[in-house]
Amino acid sequence: MGSEESSLTGLLAGREALIESLHAVAQASRWHLPLPPFAEALARSARKRFCGGAPTAKQIEDYLASLHLEDLALACACAEGIEAAWEYFVKTYRGYLRASAGALLGRSGDSAEACELADTIFADLYGWNREKPGRQPLFLYFHGRSKLSTWLRAVLAQRRVNALREQQRFDPLDETGERPGAPLGRDASSPLLLDPDRPRYVAMFRRALHAALARLDPRDAQRLTLYYAEERTLAEIGQRLGEHESSVSRNLERLRRELRSAVEAMLRAGLPQIDGHAAEAGLSEDQIALCFEYAVEDAPLDFSKTLGRTRGPEVKRPQP
Repeated sequence: MGSEESSLTGLLAGREALIESLHAVAQASRWHLPLPPFAEALARSARKRFCGGAPTAKQIEDYLASLHLEDLALACACAEGIEAAWEYFVKTYRGYLRASAGALLGRSGDSAEACELADTIFADLYGWNREKPGRQPLFLYFHGRSKLSTWLRAVLAQRRVNALREQQRFDPLDETGERPGAPLGRDASSPLLLDPDRPRYVAMFRRALHAALARLDPRDAQRLTLYYAEERTLAEIGQRLGEHESSVSRNLERLRRELRSAVEAMLRAGLPQIDGHAAEAGLSEDQIALCFEYAVEDAPLDFSKTLGRTRGPEVKRPQP
């Protein structure tokens, strides 16, 4: 076992009960997925999220519970080569991938070009030629932080960039002896080329989220502050706000839905020029999905800073 694998195991050491619980929630048994590879998938995801830091037990538990566990179990089972999982994936997602490829190419999902683009990722997802050194199923790069469908759409977008840049290598030289648009380099440690729009999408997402948070009423802002920035339990938040734990949970879930809807609406409509930021045109549904995917993977939001700037005055607990 290498040093990286040891660090993955160490992150969840002593949390066997938690892992078993998440394994059950993920319905991993429907694929006959053993516990060890699922635990490794959880550890990889947590390691990616906390980037070598020292998260508390609560932070780890909250993070793992927030994952799309059923999607993670399916991806893990496919990476393990479990036939039933792979057949289900192909049946469920082949049409979706072709439709998404068609949207990227501006063609119908059943066009030859869309089918070719979509079908090219299946070999990498499954990990053909596993005996080849360094060859791993692409599924191992799915960490469950977004829906599997969203991640797959991001993979397709990056594969499209890959194809375009590969084509540039064979473009004829112009009169100056240079090709129009030199291809960018590729990080050997990454299975995909970086989407050149990725930094812009992440920045747009953060701008929209800051704006949405700034519009919250003081009581809702405090709910988010207590839960995300101060890491209070539902019981503690209920005591502070004079609410039952179940009400706190429902209100937090409502806020997450409302914030997502608000951010999507702003990204769809476009962002105005403000505070030194340039105006941004509205995005398509696929581009909005990439905004969320990239923001989760690239730049987890520090709510302690964000909510500190946007929250209103503290709401006092109602007197009996």
